[in-house]
This record gives sequence, structure tokens and C-alpha cells, in this order.
Amino acid sequence: MAPARRLRLLPLVAATFFMVSGGPYGLEDLVQKAGYARALLVLAILPFIWSLPTALMVGELSSALPEEGGYYAWVRRAMGPFWAFQEAWLSLAASIFDMAIYPTLFVLYLGQLLPAAAQGRMYVIVGVGVIAVAAIWNIAGIRAVGGGSILLMIALLAPFAALAIYGVLHTTGWPTLAGVARVGNLDMMGAISVGMWNYMGWDNASTVAGEVENPQRNYPRAMLISAALVAFVYLVPVAAAAKAGIDPSHWSTGAWAQVAGQLGGRWLELAVVAGGMICGLGMTNALLLSYARVPYAMALDGLLPRALTRLHPKTGAPWVAIVVCAVAWCLCLPLGFEKLVLIDIMLYGGALLMEFVALVVLRVREPQLPRPFRAPGGTVGAALLGIGPTALIALAIVRSYGETAGPVNALGFGVGIGVAGVGAYFIARKTKPVAD
Repeated sequence: MAPARRLRLLPLVAATFFMVSGGPYGLEDLVQKAGYARALLVLAILPFIWSLPTALMVGELSSALPEEGGYYAWVRRAMGPFWAFQEAWLSLAASIFDMAIYPTLFVLYLGQLLPAAAQGRMYVIVGVGVIAVAAIWNIAGIRAVGGGSILLMIALLAPFAALAIYGVLHTTGWPTLAGVARVGNLDMMGAISVGMWNYMGWDNASTVAGEVENPQRNYPRAMLISAALVAFVYLVPVAAAAKAGIDPSHWSTGAWAQVAGQLGGRWLELAVVAGGMICGLGMTNALLLSYARVPYAMALDGLLPRALTRLHPKTGAPWVAIVVCAVAWCLCLPLGFEKLVLIDIMLYGGALLMEFVALVVLRVREPQLPRPFRAPGGTVGAALLGIGPTALIALAIVRSYGETAGPVNALGFGVGIGVAGVGAYFIARKTKPVAD
């Protein structure tokens, strides 16, 4: 039995916002690598070739197949259990690297207020605490997560609204490619990869489709509203910092607090620091909501232990799956998150490409499938929709060639995880056969 449908449009938008963005935090490396003008160009173009195609694909498939498990259910319907397992495997593997950063982000900003909290064992203890709070919040139900995401989003964005106003009031001219865009070591491929990471995750909201009110109507609207909101939230603060003439070469992770202090003083700096902590908690909370539904759906199909299908008697939340995911991410906290954005993009990108393939396959095999929302174009249009994301993923793979993840090449590490998924499927299938 699937959990009751309770999530409405605005909470779905807020939850999607945290699953994808969580505000401008994370853009610092993009500015440092590209300078302001090129950073603004990347942030303005990526939504059209990365976010919008994905949002349209998610809007169509979520409205046509509003099932618990989201993208896992789409790929299963289109291509069968093997590819559905690979979709889930890549998504959950990506979540390990993805989820490592959000509790870390909370600790990073907390450390600007209490330095001892970001050092030694306290770093891990605080990170575990953030995940534990998110787990309890999720067990309280999807409505609690959605409603809480609205409040967190407002609290997070308020300091950036003030920062933008202060930045606009400065008299420095706007950036040009020959002006403040100058950086010491220009790295456009790295900048694009960081931009992709900040704009990815649109399909995460699909996994709770079984708990969304009127998904055929609300999913397409939520995707388009969220896509516009995220682009706006990224562009405005970066443009304000550019107009204020702050040197982009000095940016690094956590630099928003220093930018806020330069523009608005100590109070705004503290507000942005608090916003960074809210970002870390909000993204951990929303993404736990998303990722926990994948093992839940796989368990319903017999690919994972049946215990993962247990629901909380009062809230309907898959509490066992939530606890298992939370424990797994706590164990990964000591690994840190250095140079693993590219691995995250590769694993997520592989899963995303399967979703675009599922879109085309379902257009061909099931043309009569009710589609309350339909991405523009016929079958050819659906295929063309995936060209931009595919090109960007290929670019990220090329960029990863020289990067390392510990002692191994990042590209080889990502490929190894993907290959391991094939073996894991046959082990799971042998343990508990699945009907095709």
C-alpha cells in the first residue's frame, strides 16, 4: 500500500527547490573559476539546455506515471526490471556523494560562528546530528517536510534579497568579459561542471509521486515554477556581487558570508551564515524524502528486503527505508567531499539519460498512454529534448579524465560503480526473482 497523497503545489515547489538548489550556496567555485560575466552567462544558458529539458521530461512522465519511486517506475515501465535496477543503483550511488556535502555545508557555516564545531570529531558528530534531525522530520510525514521546506526557503532567501539590494546600490559598473571577468586561472569546463551540479536534481521530486495531490496537474507546474525560481535565485545575487565590484578571484566555498559582510555589515554576514546552515539542513531533509522512496519501491518489487516497505502507522512515511538511508549517509560522512562533484554528475547523468530514453520508448510503445502534460513535439521532439543534457554530461566526463578520487581516476571510479550495478542486479534477482 502506498502512502496517502498529501503534498500540494507550493510545498512541492519548496521541496523541489531544496532537492535541486538550496539557494546560491555552492556557486562560489563557479565565480572563482570563470569570473562574473562568464559565470552569469553559464547560469543564464544552462537552464535552457540542462534544466528546462529535464523539467519537461519529468513533468510529462510524472503526470503520466505518478507512482511511488518516480524515475525507477518510469524506466521499469519502459525498459524492464534490469534497467530499472540500474537506474536506481546509479541514483542511490550518486546520493552517497551528493548527500555527503549537505551536512558538511551546515558544519562549514556553523564553524564560522563556532570554529570548534567544524574540527575533529565534532565535525562528524554535528553532521550525524543534521542527518538525524532530517530523518525524524521525514518520519513525521511528507506534509511536515513540504510545509517545513516553505519556511526554510523563505528564511534562506531573505538575506540574499538584502544582499542583492546592497549590491545594486553600489555604483560600480556591470561586468564585461574584458573587465571583472578576469581570473587568475580560467577554467570554463570546471565552471560548467559546477553549474551543472547546481542545476541538477529535477527528477528527485518524482519519487514521491504517490504522495502528491493531483500529480497530473501539480508536477508540470511545480517543475516549471521551480526551474524559473532557481535560475532567478542564482542570477540575482551573483549579478549584485558583480555590480559591487568584489574580486572574483578571492571566492571559495563559504565566500557568500564575506561578500555579505562587505556589502551590508556584520548583521548581514551572520544572516547569510545562518542561511548556509538552513541550506544544509533543508537539502538534507528534502533529499532524504526523495532518496528513501527508491529502496521502498525496489522492495515492493522484491529487489530489496521486504522490511523496507514498512510504513509509519500515523504518517504513512516509509520509516525503515528512511532510517536505512540515514544510517548509510552517516557512515559516509568521514569520507569528505573533495573533487567528487564530477563523480556525482557522472552517476546522476547516467541515470538521467535512461530517463530520457524511457520518455522516447514510452512515446513509441504506448502512444495512447494518458499524458495530462506533454513535452513539446512528437517522438522526434522527445529525442531532441535529451541532446543538450547528453552533450553536457559528455563534457563532464571529458573533464573528469584527469581528476582523481583518492588513489583512483575519477572516471574509472564512476565506471566501476556503474559496472558493479550489473552484478548487483543478478545477485538481487537470484535471491528474490522478479516478474518481468
